[in-house]
Amino acid sequence: VQLVESGGGSVQPGGSLRLSCVVSEYTYMSYCMGWFRQAPGKEREGVAFIDSEGITFYAESVKGRFTISQGNAENTLYLQMNSLKSEDTCMYFCAAVEKDVGTKLLRLRPSSYTFWGQGTQVTVS
Repeated sequence: VQLVESGGGSVQPGGSLRLSCVVSEYTYMSYCMGWFRQAPGKEREGVAFIDSEGITFYAESVKGRFTISQGNAENTLYLQMNSLKSEDTCMYFCAAVEKDVGTKLLRLRPSSYTFWGQGTQVTVS
């Protein structure tokens, strides 16, 4: 399974960006897909996920500002980011897992995911 992110860039505080992630072999492989982020020197953290039933869940730090969604073809994952803050500056990764890993908190945990993209940088300044 390959995941390729795009859409990162530089934006001023209060601005918006939309990240995209194209996933190969979605139909047979992905039970849950998520967005994660990592700042230099910090651990990777969960941002949001969406599962095969369309259930979504967000980290408290982005709730109300970010929206995760899938394209009509289901093999594309999006993250709409509004009202961006300087603390949102990170490398953003999409990830997929092929099985049910349990609770919502577990689905937001990086270690629960099997397949990862290379990341796309978001800078807010």
